[in-house]
Amino acid sequence: MRKGFLAIGAVGVLALGSLTACGDDSGDQAGGGSGKTPKIGVILPDSSSSVRWESADRRFLKEAFDAAGVLSDIQNAQGDKNAFQTIADQMITNGVTVLMIVNLDSGTGKAVLDKAKSQGVATIDYDRLTLGGSAQYYVSFDNVAVGKLQGEGLVKCLTDAKVEKPAIAYLNGSPTDNNATLFKEGYDSVLKPKFDSGEYTKAADDSVPDWDNTQAATIFEQQLTKTGGKIDGVLSANDGLGNAAISVLKKNNLNGKVPVTGQDADPQALQNILAGDQCMTVYKAVKKEADAAAELAIALAKGERKETGQTVRDPEGNRDVPAVLLTPAAIYKENVKDVIADGYVTKEQVCTGDYAKLCTDAGIS
Repeated sequence: MRKGFLAIGAVGVLALGSLTACGDDSGDQAGGGSGKTPKIGVILPDSSSSVRWESADRRFLKEAFDAAGVLSDIQNAQGDKNAFQTIADQMITNGVTVLMIVNLDSGTGKAVLDKAKSQGVATIDYDRLTLGGSAQYYVSFDNVAVGKLQGEGLVKCLTDAKVEKPAIAYLNGSPTDNNATLFKEGYDSVLKPKFDSGEYTKAADDSVPDWDNTQAATIFEQQLTKTGGKIDGVLSANDGLGNAAISVLKKNNLNGKVPVTGQDADPQALQNILAGDQCMTVYKAVKKEADAAAELAIALAKGERKETGQTVRDPEGNRDVPAVLLTPAAIYKENVKDVIADGYVTKEQVCTGDYAKLCTDAGIS
């Protein structure tokens, strides 16, 4: 059952089922219009930076393709750039008419997209924009808005805790991921004015290569040591990095005393929020993202183009990419239940062991 609170729509005019067909440009890839059997290839990035790729994106994309009766091949590169390119080559060789990718970095992504284009395969950037790439569409969430919610969330939790002149540590996402840049733009828009005024201080500001949670724990431990334990809030760019910080805070008996942000609303993060160890997370209704991307991919596979009513600027490619951007939502202890009610995670995944009572207390039934 899906609740009205999480009826998250697109930023722009796109609504599922309302994409408008338009004439093909002569320079567009042919996709299914070439007479080939429509087949869609999807390359996911990994399963370590976030559980969402396997638990949500794969599932929702497959359901959408199956419902449309379109063949699909969904694989995961597991963070390996060579494997990413090999999978792409195999998919192109095996006759996909559309290739949808979540790039590991823009360089690798661009090489794959350009090769697909040269072979007449239509392409979509899913979740991450490939800078300098050639994808015909980009489908994601408003990632600056995601970061802004994180910044606002950290401020709310520090204010609620009545922390004066808090020292903030940043655990940014991978420097090779354009989304991480956009998240930082969002939370900087909230926190930089506070740093500039002296209301807050920035204790540390580090990026985590490849969103690696093990490295994140090491980096945060170093941040805590360098500051003599004086960190009052952690702006972590996703739940995996947030949980890494929480693991270090636990070792120092600081968990629950230092607000930590996140993103993805994964089961562990929701448990952390219920336990008071994590301040908040940002929920992105992946089903809506997957459905929007699948609808565009299915159209391309059939040789059609659709209007999205919105574009995103690719500064490296010096072009405007037709885009669908969806709206994220902030999740705190009081509305964890909404993520479960939306079907993104199940009660059984979250309300285990010691968390069962916390779920009951939070109104999760």
